[in-house]
Parts: sequence; C-alpha cells; structure tokens
Amino acid sequence: MTDTDATGGKPPAAGPWLLGVRHHGPGSARAVRAALDAAGPRVVLIEGPPEADALIPLAADEDMRPPVALLAHAVDEPGRSAFWPLAEFSPEWVAIRWALEHGVPARFIDLPATHTLAWRGDDEKGSDSSAGEEAEPPNGDQQRAADVDVRVDPLAVLAGTAGYDDPERWWEDVVEHQEAGERDAFAPFAAIEEAMEALREAYGSGGHDRDLVREAYMRLQMRAAQREFGDGVAVVCGAWHVPALRRKAAVAADRELLKGLPKVKAEMTWVPWTYRRLARASGYGAGIDSPGWYGHLFAAPDRPVERWLTRVAGLLREEDRIVSSAHVIEAVRLAGTLAAVRGRPLPGLSETTDAVRAVMCEGSDVPLALVRDRLVVGDVLGEVPATAPAVPLQRDLDRAQRRLRLRPEALERELELDLRKETDAGRSRLLHRLRLLGVDWGEPAVSRGSTGTFRETWRLRWEPELSVRVAEAGVWGTTVLSAATAKAEADAVTAPGLVDVTTLAERCLLAELPDALPAVMQVLADRAALDADVGHLAQALPALVRSLRYGDVRGTDTGALAEVAAGLAERVFVGLPPACASLDADAAEEMRRHVDAVHAAVGLLGDAPTPVHDDLRGRWRAVLRALSARDTVPGVIRGRAVRILLDDGELAQDEAARLMGLALSPGTPPGDAAAWIEGFVGGGSGGGMLLVHDERLLGLVDAWLTGVPAEAFTDVLPLLRRTFSAYEPGVRRTLGELVRRGPGERGSAVGAGTGIPGFAAGLDIGRAQAVVSVVRLLLGLDGAEEEADHDNNLAGVAV
Repeated sequence: MTDTDATGGKPPAAGPWLLGVRHHGPGSARAVRAALDAAGPRVVLIEGPPEADALIPLAADEDMRPPVALLAHAVDEPGRSAFWPLAEFSPEWVAIRWALEHGVPARFIDLPATHTLAWRGDDEKGSDSSAGEEAEPPNGDQQRAADVDVRVDPLAVLAGTAGYDDPERWWEDVVEHQEAGERDAFAPFAAIEEAMEALREAYGSGGHDRDLVREAYMRLQMRAAQREFGDGVAVVCGAWHVPALRRKAAVAADRELLKGLPKVKAEMTWVPWTYRRLARASGYGAGIDSPGWYGHLFAAPDRPVERWLTRVAGLLREEDRIVSSAHVIEAVRLAGTLAAVRGRPLPGLSETTDAVRAVMCEGSDVPLALVRDRLVVGDVLGEVPATAPAVPLQRDLDRAQRRLRLRPEALERELELDLRKETDAGRSRLLHRLRLLGVDWGEPAVSRGSTGTFRETWRLRWEPELSVRVAEAGVWGTTVLSAATAKAEADAVTAPGLVDVTTLAERCLLAELPDALPAVMQVLADRAALDADVGHLAQALPALVRSLRYGDVRGTDTGALAEVAAGLAERVFVGLPPACASLDADAAEEMRRHVDAVHAAVGLLGDAPTPVHDDLRGRWRAVLRALSARDTVPGVIRGRAVRILLDDGELAQDEAARLMGLALSPGTPPGDAAAWIEGFVGGGSGGGMLLVHDERLLGLVDAWLTGVPAEAFTDVLPLLRRTFSAYEPGVRRTLGELVRRGPGERGSAVGAGTGIPGFAAGLDIGRAQAVVSVVRLLLGLDGAEEEADHDNNLAGVAV
C-alpha cells in the first residue's frame, strides 16, 4: 500500500488493500468508494460481526434507508445486545453498497457477535447492556496506553502534532475538505496507515487485550479470503487496526488467542437508527459531534457551504424568523472570510456556525441552538425493509403501526387522542400495552384541552433502543396483546405492594387486557384482605376508582373492580380514625393527603349505579365528622375534615365557625392551632377565597393570630407562611386589605347580603347561565361534551 502510484491513482500491484477509515466519516466514505473503483477487488471484507453476512443483501432493498444498525442479541437473554450503526456516510455502508452494485461478495470479518455478547455480559453483570453502544472501540478512540493509565485519542494526538487544538477541525481540513478528484485514490489510506503505525509503536494495543483477539480473528479471515480469491481482497476497517492486520503473524499464534472464548447463542437483524443516536452527546462511543452536518457534506454534490446555509435559512423561516436571500449571501461571504483568516482550505462547521450566529441570528445563541438540534445533529430516522429478520412480536407491532397509521418518528411529537373514535382508541390501547411491556415509545402528557377521560395526550419519540425492548418482550408472547397479558399477570404476582397491584389493574384497563384483569383482581383482593395498613389502603383506592372511570369510557365491564373498590373503601372508613391518632407532624401531613385522596375517590365511587355503593358518601361523611371532633387527631387532619364537610354542604357555616373557635381558643397550643388553620384553609384548597368571603372565619383567624404569645409566634410562623404563601397574589392582597380595614368595614368590601356574609341569599340562575358558554370554551369542551354535561352546567358554575 505504501507503493501507491501517485500519478495514475492505480492500486498497488498486489493486495490485500487495507483501507483504514474513521467510522461515520464522509471523507473516508468517499475515499473508500474511489479506492474500490480503482482497485476493483474480487471480495470486500468489512469490520463487523460475521453473523450478519446473510443480512448484507438487504442493504440493496429499496426500502432500506440509513441510518440503520446491525442489532445482535443473545437468544436466551435479549437484553444482552450490541449495535453496529451505519449511516449513508459511513465507509462500511459505502463498501457494502459498492459490493452489491458490482456483484462482488461482501463479508464481515470482526470477532463474531456470539463472543462479543458473552464478553459484554461478563463486563456488565447486573446492568442493562442494551444501551445502544457500539461493540468495539472506534478507530482506537480512548485506547489505553501500554505503560501508563492514560486513554489515547488517535485523532487528538495527530491533530496536536499538526498544531490543531480541535481534532474535529483537523479531520475536516485534512480529509473532509479534500475533493476526491484532486488526489490519488490510495494516498489518504497510505498516509493514515503510516500515522497509525507510529501510534501503535508508541502505545501498543492501548492496553485493550481484546483488540488483539479481534485482530487475530480478522487476520484469519483475511487469509481465508486470500486462499479463495487470491490477492483481489479489499479490507475496510478502523484505521487503528490496519498496522495489526498488515503485520505478519503465525496462524497458530492467532488461533491460540481465540481458544476458550466465552460464547452465547446470538441472533442478528437490521433495525432503524437515528442521527441523534450517532451523536457523541448520546453516549455512543464512536459518536461524532455533527451527524447532520456530515450527512450534508456527503450528500451535497457541490457548493456545500451555500447549500447548508440555505437549509439553515429555511429552518429559521419556518420558526417565523426574518431571513432573506441577502442574509444567506452575506453569511456565505462571512464564512469564507473566516476560513481564510483562520488558514483553513474551506469553511467548516465552526465558520458556518459563526456566520449564522452573526448574520441570521443577530448574535443570539437561542435560534442557533435550534439549528444545532435540527440540522447539525438532526432527527433523521432510518428504515428497514419488512423482509428483515425480526421476532414475531416485532412483526405484530409493525402490522399494528400500519393499521393504526402510527408511524415511528425520531422527532418528538405530541399526539391527541379522542377515545370515542375507533382508530384513536386502538392507538391508545397499543401505546398502553407497549408501556406494560417496557417499550416506552409514548409517554402520557397533560392535555392542553379537555380533561375528560375520553381524551388522552401522548408524547411520542422512537429511539433505536426500543427495538431491543421489543426483542426482550418477545419472551412474553408473539403478539402485543398476548405479551402484555402475560406480562401483566406475572407482574401482579411479583408486585411488592398493594398500591403496585392497584396501579397495575388501572393499566390493564387502560390497555384493555380482559384476560389479564381477572388474575390481577384476584391478587388485588388477596392483598387487600391481608394488608391492615390504612395508609396503604388509602393509597390504593384512588387508582381503583380511576380505573372504574376508564372502564366506563372504554366500555369495559368493571363490576368486579367496583366490588373490590367498595370493600377497600369500607376498610378505610373503619381504620382511618384510629390510624389518625397521635401522629407526628410529618405523618399527619401524609395522612392529610390520604384523606384528600380518599374523599375524591369516594365522590367518584359514589356515582356508580351498583347497589353496593348505596350511602357510601354518607358513611364517609360520618368518618369525617368523627375526625373533626377528636382531640387526639392532629389539627391539620381535623381542620381538613371540617373544610371538606363545609364545602360539601354537610356542615353549617355557624357550626364551622364554632369548631374553628374551639380549635383557636386560648387553651389550644399555638402549634396545634396553626396546624388546624393549615388543614382548613391551606393545601391549595381555595381557602383564601373562603376567608375573603366569610368575615367571621377571617375574624377568628385574625383574633387568634394577634393573640399568639410572642414566645410562641416564632414557632408557628413557618407553618403560617407555608399556608398563606400558597394563595394567589390577588387573594393575599385582598386579605391584607380586609384585615387593615377592620371588622366594621369588611362586609361592604366583600358584598354583604341577606344570607351568609359575603354571599347573596340564593343562586342567581340567570347570571349563572350567562357564563356557561364561556366556561365551556375555556375548558375546551366540544359539542358532544356540552350535550353530555348539559344537566351539570349550573352545578359547575355554582362551584
């Protein structure tokens, strides 16, 4: 290779031709194509797992669109996996395509994945090995020196030797900015081999003994190819390995290195990859800083800077920024000037970025961050043909995606679903079932419109690792439905607590798994019968009640679930009063949250038509009355019980004022009284407005607060600040104004009437009806919802 004819661009007289490359380097990719065109080899050997040889023909399929990756996973342990990513500008991909286009055999010659996966399992016992990492050190990146504990980046060493402080910039100047027609096809490989030879002499194997094993296997494969094809062998591999492959070594010595290697049974396929996962920032070992930029350099036929800045301008225009053709022309000029000043042959990414910042972004890095995210890195998602090998579960998922018109995309997007529509309901079922299987393609998000149970909002983003998750989930079944059912049944048995089982029951209803629900419900009933912790029961009840609502929306029979929920509620009613006695401050606050959750759940559960729910709310109100009257119950819980009864109309205003007066009497310790106030008017319950509109309650709080002894005031101040700081600024301002005016003037400030101070004598139906349409609009309700909620309009306005 060092005898290259520099005048005619002809290959050396005899092979093998070793083409040392940088993974995912467009300059290397162009050089590989030029060298293969010049050499015309009879076989092309490529660094990669030989189990993938049968997959090479798929690279010529019209439905194969890089970036893609070879995925290897252990058959008995799918989570043990490794990826070999390839982009259209990867030299290995170019070599594969060249071989297919010219009818030349292409073979992978790196260490088989069966050994690589076994090694990875030994290295990562107890950890997840499917994180999308490459299966080998990239071009010698981060190699360990032989005698010192230092990792060496070959590009950094070479760049530093050339006087560069940025390896990426050096690589662009030396390789990426060189036109293929201006150089001998083999000259760059000769120069890179010479440089790597010097590095290997200085650093040896870099301290990675496994590289020696891999290189021994590659040498054996080269010898086998030479016996079959003579000297017409071309090898495309990481530049770091070229000196080792060139070195003469005894066959027996190479075979000795390969003895006793661990192995696992492995399977391989093609999977889609993304530019974002090619980026070094993703944690990928052989990652590059700018896959989108490199893809542009490889694809642009000419004038790459002009074409790039035109794309940047188009993106900024889509974001409603004013960018004209004059901006593009000026940015091109500035990038060229910066390259000349910096002594670079052509403008690189740093020059174009500086030009975009100065000309198109007016010096701001905010729009520049968008350019980097969308273009420099990019959101390109590859595609693989349907004929690629896949586990049955992946096949079923592909069919479901096509049927529901739910295409995987690398760019994050929001999806609004209306569960009354069959297609949207099917999409919801699929996403929930995948979440049960650990395939988190979608994450539930807060809806910006209606909060009704027939609407869902999802945030979708397909990551390459999800292909591994699907392979892992394949042990549960061959279809998404059967796998999710089996997984739910198994999770119910192994769930650590009652709350986990109730959450699982909710997820089964969301995913519509009718065959799994009976098993989950049986486990739930058994756990609920044995669990005597009221806190656990109170935590479990809300999830069950939510499940009842979801069942109504999806038309699922939830009779058994309602029975368990009612029984759970009864046990909470019985156990809550004694469980609330003699609690410290933290436990009391936690129990107060349980009381709120149970109250909301009972409100929903009481609406169910099943007879078992008769007078459920009445029994709950009796529990609240008991809590409000017991001195052994912490003040924060007693205050909350009084407030709930008052809001539900079960407690007269006078009675609420009497209970507050007792709680704030001089005989009550200041700390207990402050806790009662927090329970009554704190916790985001709208207590501020209650004080604004009821001067008696405000007067009681005012009188108590002014009577707190000075020595106790410091102790209760943090609690009071926490209570009142949760109010809206306008509410706090109004309360301050009312206190300043004094008792005599408060009535006029809040609108005294003939009924309860601060309120009119009754509900004004006409005025309430006038705002119903506006309320519907603010809540994002459509026509169907308006009709469904017609009977509740006035009740909602009154609340």
